[in-house]
Amino acid sequence: MTTTLLISDLHLHPGAPEVTEGFLSWLGERARGAGALYILGDFFEAWIGDDLLDHVEQDPTGNAELAVRIATALRHLADEGTAIYLMHGNRDFLLGQRFATAAGAKLLSDPAVLRIADEPMLLMHGDSLCTRDEAYMAFRGQARNTAWQQQVLSMPIAERLQLADSLRQQSGEATTNKAEDIMDVTPDEVVRTMRDHGVTTLIHGHTHRPAVHELEIDDQPARRIVLGDWRSDRGWEVAIGADGDPQLRDFSL
Repeated sequence: MTTTLLISDLHLHPGAPEVTEGFLSWLGERARGAGALYILGDFFEAWIGDDLLDHVEQDPTGNAELAVRIATALRHLADEGTAIYLMHGNRDFLLGQRFATAAGAKLLSDPAVLRIADEPMLLMHGDSLCTRDEAYMAFRGQARNTAWQQQVLSMPIAERLQLADSLRQQSGEATTNKAEDIMDVTPDEVVRTMRDHGVTTLIHGHTHRPAVHELEIDDQPARRIVLGDWRSDRGWEVAIGADGDPQLRDFSL
């Protein structure tokens, strides 16, 4: 069995070239030869629609050029035999089939159950587990609404870019004023979700709090593995090898 890799929360954007270059190096080195790569949301800092791919020359922000560059790099990895899966996050919930096709990837539902070495593992972005953050959960419901998404996608690109900047600013201000525990997962929601999906392993991102949490569900040992966010000097991955045991590890970019 070849290695399965999972990453999340890269928040790629033109203002963080170190992360972009680090990710591209990671693709060509650590990810090369992997059987599968799962990207569990917030791959991009913001995603305003797949039609961005058509506007490289007209986009002064550099977002379009970045999107094309990343799609091309992923397609190269896919052409070498790695299966690539993309899950929506709270930042890039408008990622669509066109980008996935350009990247040689498949869109993955959230949540999704992956079976490795005969063990089912639950994959999530993780934001739906933060149920104590009522304001965010209300926004999440709106952002996942198809009618609202279509309304946003019908806006001119310049307006969508402004909207993305506004949402990022609002998110930053809201985060500053929230208690730490509100922005983390709700323990009871974790247990309920894992029980509902019949799993003892959950892997997610979103909270930027990398760790392996040992749990007990219905008298059975369980674990919640949290991926970290990528920064200019460091990335995070979960690697699952032939033994089927997920290993959380960080590495220098």
